[in-house]
Parts: sequence; C-alpha cells; structure tokens
Amino acid sequence: MFAPYEGGMQAPWDLIAIQYVLICGHIAKRRPGDAFFEQAQLVSHFLRFFTENRGWTLPALFSILRDLRDLAFDADHHAKYNGQKSECMEEAARVIAKAFGNCMTDRTSPPDQSRKWGIYYVVGLVLKCYFRVKRISLSKNVLRALDANSDIPALSLYPRSHQVRSPSDLWRILTYLIALRVLKGHLPSAELLQRFPILDELYSSFITAIRIGDVAAYDRALERWERRLVELNLWLTLEKARELCLRGLFRRVWVASNKSTRIPISMFHSSLKISGIDVVEAEAECLVANMIYRGFMRGYISHEKQMVVLAQTNAFPRLADRPAPFAMI
Repeated sequence: MFAPYEGGMQAPWDLIAIQYVLICGHIAKRRPGDAFFEQAQLVSHFLRFFTENRGWTLPALFSILRDLRDLAFDADHHAKYNGQKSECMEEAARVIAKAFGNCMTDRTSPPDQSRKWGIYYVVGLVLKCYFRVKRISLSKNVLRALDANSDIPALSLYPRSHQVRSPSDLWRILTYLIALRVLKGHLPSAELLQRFPILDELYSSFITAIRIGDVAAYDRALERWERRLVELNLWLTLEKARELCLRGLFRRVWVASNKSTRIPISMFHSSLKISGIDVVEAEAECLVANMIYRGFMRGYISHEKQMVVLAQTNAFPRLADRPAPFAMI
C-alpha cells in the first residue's frame, strides 16, 4: 500500500521514510516484535546507502542502531512476558556487526570524513548486545578485527563518549574484570584499588586473605558481602576463588616444611584448624586431593601412609599457568 509513495524523494530515503512510518505504527499498537523487524529493514536500506557515502552520515547511523538495540530489548522482553521465544537481540547484534564492518572497510574517504570515525561507537553497541544475550565469547571476533587493522585512528582521537572514560563506567567494568583476573591468579595492586574506593572496599578483604592464605578471613568476607555479590552476579565467581586462598594456605605448609616432597596429611589438617576451619582429617585429605585435581598442586596422595607426595619441581604451579581456569566456574 506504500508503493505510490516510493520515489517521492531521493532513494533510499523514500524507503527509509516508509519503514519509519511502519515502525511508528507498530510501536503505537504495542507490537515491539514487528517494530523490530521493520527497524532491521530500515537499517538494511540505510547501510546500502551508507557504504557509498562518507562519514557525514554517522550521526544517523548511531541513531538507528540505538533504536534497533532498544527495540530488540523490548521485543525480547515482551515475548518472554507472554511465554514466547524471541531472539531479536541476537539478530540486532548481527545487524550492528555488519554496520561495524561497513565502518571498518572505508578506504576511499578523506581522513576527516571517514566512516572509521564510527568504529568505536558501533563496537560499544555490538558488545552491549553480546553481553545481553550472554554471548561474550563473540566479542573476541570484534577485538581481533580491531587489532588486525593498523590504519584505524588512535583511540585518543575519538570523542570521549566513544572511549569509555567515565569513572563510573571504569569501575563497573573493573568490578567484573578484577573478579575474572583473580580466578587466573592475577591479584589487583593496592594502587589500582585505591583509585576506586568502591572496589577497594569490596575486594580488599578477599585479596588480603588470598595473599596470606587465611581461609577463615575469606569466608567472613564472603558472608559479609554475600548480598552485594549476589546483586552483582559475582557470588559464584568469588566463592570459586576461595580455592586460591586454600592453595595459599597449603603452600605455606609446604614452605614451613622446608619445601619437602613428603608432607603428612596431618600437617594440612592442622593448618586448616589453625586457620579456623574445623574439619576432620578425612575432609582435609579430600581438600588436598581436590587441589591436586584442579592443578593448584602437583603430586599425589598415599592414602595408606597418609602422606602427600609433591613434585620435586614446581610443586605449586603459578596460578596464571593453570589450564582453563574458567572451565570450573
């Protein structure tokens, strides 16, 4: 029914205008799924025009991609509320990733009019979509594309809003990045935490406990911050990082025994009791076995002799060298 209006203005703006009318109609009638579909078509029409023009069209690109992501969120939420399945956010990620490719491949425009000035803004939208659908691994493709193109302007030349320089954004990113780095054995420095008092208050007690192998102190920190960690979806991550604290305690036993390759299980049991962890010796043996199984210690247990036999070299491998530490999350 919109055919008579095609050609009423220069292409592709006629098709884009028609799509926009359709989108507004679906939104007014509370049909977010249909609105998203029409918005995806609008973006498709625009990208065909975008690849043939210079960076002056970037503000329009940013606007329609933001609308696409927002409509995808509304469509998925509406479908979930009504017991239906919807993958609009994943489709939005694919469309926005295509726009990212169109920005990357501009090799003909003058430097000040290049579509490459939209790269980091579009990257931010793509990553938000990936995070929303829990497909974080796909972000590696985007990062590899950025690393492979040396002709991209320096990040410092982009608008600040494209660079994520806001302190609130930085501490939000670090909140999750620190937790994942801790699992790999990379503990944040005191200088880094002091720059962000909120993170210092949250993480300092955990980091201190890991450094000295104080399992009881780590457990107290988990209890104290349980509500906040659950709100941040970090409870399981920090609970799993407790193993690093246990590894630190057992390593202190090894050092106290002059780095002997044969240590009675009773010594590990005693270290747990001194640390405030009241367990029977059989459970202490299980904890040591678990440390060996997960790669925190190298050796084996002689159950008959109640002895832990450690490797002569590298008995406690560097935490950062553990294979696939995230596999156990």
